Order: sequence, then structure tokens, then C-alpha cells
Amino acid sequence: MISSEKTTIADTSNQKENSAAPVSIIGKQQVVVENGKYTPEILWAMGRIGDYAASPDLKQIVYSIAYFSVKENKEHVVLHLMNQDGTNDVLLTETAYNESSPVWIKDGSKIAYLSDASGCSQIWEMNPDGTERKQLSFFEKDIDSFKFAPDGQHILFIAQVEYIFKPENLYQDLDKTTGLMANDLMYKHWDKWLKTVPHPFYAAFDGDKMQEATDILKGTRFESPLLPFGGIEQLNWSNDSKSIAYTCKKKAGKEYTLSTDSDIYVYDIATQQEVNICKLAGDPDQNMGYDMNPTYSPCGKYMAWLSMEHDGYESDKNRLYVMDLETKKKTYLTKDFDSDVNEICWDSTTAKIYYTAVWHGRTMVYQITLDGEVTQITEGDYDFEGLVMMGSKILVKRHSLVQADDLFCIDLENNLGITQLTHENDHIFNQLKLGKTKARWTKTVDGKELMSWVMYPSNFDPNKKYPAVLMCMGGPQAPCSQLWLYRWNYSVLVEQGEYIMILPNRRGCPGFGQEWKAEISKDYGGLCMHDYFAAIDDLATESYVDKDRLGCIGASFGGYSTYWMAGHHEKRFKVFAAHDGIFHQEAMYVETDEMWFVNWDLGGAYWEKDNEAAQRSYANSPHHFVDKWDTPILCIHNDMDYRILVSQGQSAFDAARLRGIEAEHLCFTDECHWVNKPQNSILWYRVMIDWLKKYLNV
Repeated sequence: MISSEKTTIADTSNQKENSAAPVSIIGKQQVVVENGKYTPEILWAMGRIGDYAASPDLKQIVYSIAYFSVKENKEHVVLHLMNQDGTNDVLLTETAYNESSPVWIKDGSKIAYLSDASGCSQIWEMNPDGTERKQLSFFEKDIDSFKFAPDGQHILFIAQVEYIFKPENLYQDLDKTTGLMANDLMYKHWDKWLKTVPHPFYAAFDGDKMQEATDILKGTRFESPLLPFGGIEQLNWSNDSKSIAYTCKKKAGKEYTLSTDSDIYVYDIATQQEVNICKLAGDPDQNMGYDMNPTYSPCGKYMAWLSMEHDGYESDKNRLYVMDLETKKKTYLTKDFDSDVNEICWDSTTAKIYYTAVWHGRTMVYQITLDGEVTQITEGDYDFEGLVMMGSKILVKRHSLVQADDLFCIDLENNLGITQLTHENDHIFNQLKLGKTKARWTKTVDGKELMSWVMYPSNFDPNKKYPAVLMCMGGPQAPCSQLWLYRWNYSVLVEQGEYIMILPNRRGCPGFGQEWKAEISKDYGGLCMHDYFAAIDDLATESYVDKDRLGCIGASFGGYSTYWMAGHHEKRFKVFAAHDGIFHQEAMYVETDEMWFVNWDLGGAYWEKDNEAAQRSYANSPHHFVDKWDTPILCIHNDMDYRILVSQGQSAFDAARLRGIEAEHLCFTDECHWVNKPQNSILWYRVMIDWLKKYLNV
């Protein structure tokens, strides 16, 4: 069980700006684990490490942690400070406000951060010991994220501007209407109607207060960073503090929803003129897909960024490009590396770039020279992310399928030694019994090798028989790596049901070459489904697996997979559970938000009768095979999911019940494609766990 959450009285000496400051603080929870059993409640008691930054003298690290209260159903973000070796870790912020996104400013004498202490999210500063807190920005709206210029005299920040005009702007007497009007596509995206989009602003900073701000995209409906997941990493200051490089797709409405062609623009703050460096005149290499995350080299001579080749293919190979800013020569640096580059950071000497990439189910850190020579510098069954250079070291987050994030330091000079700096959830994990994970390779129907992760419960005994669950990945071009998730935590499901779980890297998953990843597009019901069957059939040959107690679950494309398998499994499975899955592909085509996705992955519109690829896709829509459904199914979907609308899950549930099949439908009216709120998440876990136990633990 979880002990009562810590509640203290906030120190109001640092809250004079708001005399009505809240006093309830959500902090680190003390947890007692009964019998070492992993539960959803324990998952939500964990602290979650967020942003971090090393001081200019490399002696200290400031970082954020998010804590959650299930009772209050909300989040609280605090800041911590520690020495560069992880010692002397102290809590800096002890108010009930959310304080996040820490960076070092003024040569390391101050820490800047975001705080909602003034009623909206603004930039503040404090001493490294947490004293003398002071508000620096007084912008009229929330500031989402920010970066100080290298010379400290300007601030770049992200804030929302109006996108959709509300009817009351047209009809002044209808001031209480909730209607929203659209006259073009891309009126909704991911989890919201696009009432606003993010714009980049910059403002002078005199060392005491941020001055009047300039909107780089003023008067446009363009966005920067790109929705729904882009952040401040998509924008950067030049080394001389005179220019801003930013990511933008200068399209709106129907044109926007059909294209992934974003570019890098370099904006001169003195002249307010800009240059698109991805499409320079006379350049034969016109990048037509996503270009994003511009990063200047320490010497200022080069810019690196991530680039995709094809317009409309959001899961194209993510390539590392470098430009000589003087000659404008571009180099495709990872041409011989057959996987995606996730994130990048420059070595302090400009001789190398470090990046993360997934290969064979593990996200590792790699080093590449400007000549294209690649070296893998980490190993093990882990995922690494969040590269921050710290002199001759790299600060990273590391996690696995059974271990939450902590901060680690990679020593580039001493045999690539790795030191753990934080132990945020040791007090919980030291009480938990967790199983092991192993890689398993299976021969596919076309003679290729399929790699899966197999998770075993902590009580695993090879002399006993266990139910087994096939986990179908989303994406569909998402890696099945050593990922740690809170919304779908596989360890919780494995431990609660005492299952063997298999997570196949079927066709479409990156980390096995671009050919493997591309084979899923326009072939949803093809080889990727055979890969799933091959994986579960192979696992079922083990003596410790009860082949008469197999289950199949998945979300998003994994939900599609679950619905599709329900009509093709030939009695393999005893139970199905689908979350936010595609059920009716024709409806999905005209319901979804990003048309480039369905155009590329499905091949086009269902009314294109001469389009062979598209017609093959729609012929494999799960709704065509409901007549073969014969197994209990749980259908979960959310009202605010605008990628795959709630009608998909409800249609699947209705079809199952009309066919006389046992089914349940769980719907969250205030969640998107994911379930993020604490109490909703715990309900999700309880329903999922109970459903699987009902049919597998018999």
C-alpha cells in the first residue's frame, strides 16, 4: 500500500507576489510494497525525471522531477540540484507551484526556470541555492518554453497565438456560445481543436526584466515548433546571438495536412529577414520531408539538423545533415547508418557529433565524425535519451523495460565508463520483485529473422506453465525497444497477471534497417501480421507456456492489429484488448487529423478505385472480418483522440455485442490518444488487468 501523501505548509516568504498562494505540496511519496507486488498505484507514486542542465563550470546539475497525487488527480514539478558526480542532491523549490525547465544564466550565477507562481507560466530566476527568486518575464500569455541567447541579452520563447476564430468574434451577441467554426482542414490536431498554435517570440533582456517581445511568425497561421510534440529543441540561437534558427512548415489548412515538408529558417533579429537553408537557390539537394532541430556547432562554423527525404512520409529515415555555414555545402552524414537518428549534440571540439538511435531493440548513444565514421559508445539492454554535453562527459537519461529513468554520466575519456547520478525511485524498486527480459529471434514466413523482447514474471519457474500475452506495438513505425512507459507499463501487466509477454519488432519497427521499416506501409494486413503470428506461435512451443491461455493486446496500430487478429486468429487467443485502435479504415481516412499519414501508409483515399495499394489497404480493414470474431474483446477509446476518433472503438464494441460476443467498452471523455490523468490511468490499468485475468487466469 502507499502511505499518505506528504502535505506541508509552503514557505510563503518566497511567495510575496501572490498572497493567496496554495499550500498543499505534492512531493516524494513513501511507499510500502506488499509482497513485492507491482501495482498501478505504485507506478503513480514514482518521481519522473524531466529536464536537466549542467552549470557552465561543469560542477553542478539542475534537474526537474514530476510527482503526482492520485487523490488530487494532479501533478507537481519541482527542481533539484546536485554535484556533477551525483552527491549533495538537494531540493531547490519547496512551494506548491510548478517549477520546471531549468537552465543556467549569467555565467552560472543564476538558474532560470518556468514557474506558474504569478498565475501563468513565466520565466523566473533564482540563486543556485534556491534563494532570491525573481520574475523576469511578464508576458500576457503562458510561456511554454524558452532559451537565452549566448550573450544573455535576448530571450527566445514559445507562446500560443489564435488559430481558429470563435463565433463570438463574428456575432457579438452570442458571447456564451461554445461553437467553433472551421472552413479548412487541420482544424483539430492530436488532442484539441486548434484554437491556438505555437509561435516563436524573442525579446531583449536587460539582466533584470524581459522587454517587449517580437513574434517571428506574426500575422500567420504557421506553427513553430511543430505540433503535436515539438518543443524548444526545434529552435536555436546562433553562437553570436544575432540569429535564430527555427523549424517551420509554412503551410496551413488542407495544404498543411497533406504535407510533412518542414524547413529550417535562419532569422536575423536586426533586419528581421530570413533564409530557408533547406531550399537554397541552386542547391540540387532540396530536402522535401521533415527538417528540424537545428543545432549550431561550438565553433559556429556548422549547423547540424535532422532531415527526411520524402514529403508525406512522416516515418522516413531520419537523417543527420551538417551544413558549412560559410560555403553552404550540405553533407548527409549518416548515409551509411541504416537507422534513424533521434537526437544530436555536438562535441565541444566540433570534431564529433553524438546521437541516439535504435538498433535491434535498444536505443544507444553513437559518435560520428564529420567524415561519417560511426562508433557505438553504449551497450546493454537499455534505452538512452536526452544527450547533454558536460565537458568530456555526456549527461543522459537511461531506462529499460523494468527500470524507470535515472540520470547517468558517460565518461568519454575513461573507457566510456557510466556512472549513475540519481536514484529517484530506489526506495520503491528495492521493494519490488521484477522479472527479466530476454531477446528472442524467430524465423518469419518469408525466411527473415524477427527479434522480440520476452518478459518473464518475477516468480517465473520453467517447470510451470504460464499464460502468454502478445503485445502489439503502435506507431506503426515505432521501435519496440527497452522503452519505459507509464501509460502502458508492461512490467505492471506481467506481474499482475503472472504472464509471459512477447513484444515483437514486426515489420515497420525501426532498428532493423530501412527496408524492414518500410515494409509495413500500404500493407497493414500483410507481413507485419504474419510476424505477430510467428512470434506468438514460436513462444507457444515452450514447455512453460500454456498455449491454451494466450491473449492479444495493443494500442493505436496495435489496436488495429488486435481488431484484425480477432478476425484471423483461428482460435489462437482466449482474449483481446484494444486501446484507441483503427477498426474501420474508410472512416479513419476522413476522420483523422494528419492526412499525410493515411495517404502514405494506406496508399490514398478509399474512393480511388484504380489505386491498387489503397484498395488492398481498405480490403484489410478489420471491420470486414467481424463475421469471424469469436473471442471476448475489450475496446478502450477516448473522446479527445483526434488521430483515431472514438467512433472507431465504439463501432468495434457495438459490432462485437451485436454478434453476441462478450465485450466491454471503456471511454475517457477527457483523454486523448493516451490516458495521462492519474485516476483515469489507474482505472485503465484495473479494467485491463481484470479483463485479462478473467480469461487467462482460469
